[in-house]
Amino acid sequence: MAIPAIQPGKTKVGWIGTGVMGASMVGHLMDAGFSATVYNRSKSKAEPLIKKGASWADSPKAVAEASDIIFSIVGFPADVREVLLGEQGALAGASADKILVDMTTSDPSLAVEVAEAAKAKGVHSVDAPVSGGDVGAKNGTLSIMIGGDQAVVDALQPCWDAMGKTIVYQGEAGSGQHTKMVNQILIATNMIGVCEALLYGYKAGLDLPTVLESVGSGAAGSWSLSNLGPRIMDNNFDPGFFVEHFIKDMGIALAEAKAMNLSLPGLALGHQLYLAVQAQGHGRDGTHALQLALASLSNVDWEQRS
Repeated sequence: MAIPAIQPGKTKVGWIGTGVMGASMVGHLMDAGFSATVYNRSKSKAEPLIKKGASWADSPKAVAEASDIIFSIVGFPADVREVLLGEQGALAGASADKILVDMTTSDPSLAVEVAEAAKAKGVHSVDAPVSGGDVGAKNGTLSIMIGGDQAVVDALQPCWDAMGKTIVYQGEAGSGQHTKMVNQILIATNMIGVCEALLYGYKAGLDLPTVLESVGSGAAGSWSLSNLGPRIMDNNFDPGFFVEHFIKDMGIALAEAKAMNLSLPGLALGHQLYLAVQAQGHGRDGTHALQLALASLSNVDWEQRS
């Protein structure tokens, strides 16, 4: 299979999924000079991009027919299967030598399945999940973890540069998804620590912003503490990444761990706590809404604290 040369102004980009992350990511590609055709289940979420100059397509298949590279970032593995492998999916509209790039956090086994189906049609496929949340997407500083054929990954460098800051090739198809599972396992237990620490500081009568000054830059510092800690203090639980999507990711990681005969009790605890967050009505809030569930265990109304 030939690998197309990728150049802003010449290469046509397709984008499936213009939600919290996707809208910013394809916006950066457009700013870099790529023309874009977009699709989203709710067209209203794509309107800002259309006003910016993107073309609209009525299906993932139509996106692929109009594009050289087709990116997708949707919610769940079932959505990935639909938008890539379904009757109206991108692969149905992709001709030989086009490139599918799925940036959803999804099953590693599904990434392999997509790659094999694409190869049978002469189409390239790459799995490239990201980390950095809405802030990283808006700022073009995402960490991108990539699996697939390295020559194809290298050819996509102009696109990676527009969207991310840390771009690392991890190996064959599915390797990007496995690396994202490592990322999510790290976040799951770290978020427990961030939320419990802030809850402790509040009950001890400390001024939390002052506490953050002391601990944020030391050994206890983390991206979650520095970026989500202030949001927790401000009762701003708007999603950079949805709780319901994080539960999905942890479920994937637990299933993969079981298949590898691994016991990951910290991840299992995180998964259970986030199920409680969802049960309390916060599935569409950000992952830092864990604070609300943990506070309720100690009969603390976090949002109404004085």
